[in-house]
Amino acid sequence: MSASPPRPWIRAAIFLGVAYIVIGRVFAVPTDHVQAWRLAAWAISGVVYAAHIWYEHFTLRNSPRVAGAHVAMAVAIGGFGLAVAGLIHSLSSGSGIRPAWLIAIVIWPVMLAIPAFLGAYVAGSVLPSQSAER
Repeated sequence: MSASPPRPWIRAAIFLGVAYIVIGRVFAVPTDHVQAWRLAAWAISGVVYAAHIWYEHFTLRNSPRVAGAHVAMAVAIGGFGLAVAGLIHSLSSGSGIRPAWLIAIVIWPVMLAIPAFLGAYVAGSVLPSQSAER
């Protein structure tokens, strides 16, 4: 029995989830002008988020509900990865495992995925459908 290839949305969710992690970690490195770097990370993450909604809606032609779920999955992957990165950083700084990081591993993905889903659902609902453009 052969395994079927992953669906395009799964590859996109994993790729973009990792992109959120990389953006969050890379833009946390500079120690000068921290607020500007954080704003830049938010802006770039916003572009990634909008591009994912666009891809789900116009390329994959998914309904707003399905597109919202896929976008939320990518955001949840990013939130989980950033929580794990924070836990690892906490361990490397010698402070040990704090319960807050264990809670963050669960809470961050959920806390980020819910508004990501709602935003993508609303965006998918107001964007014109492909059939209307032809």
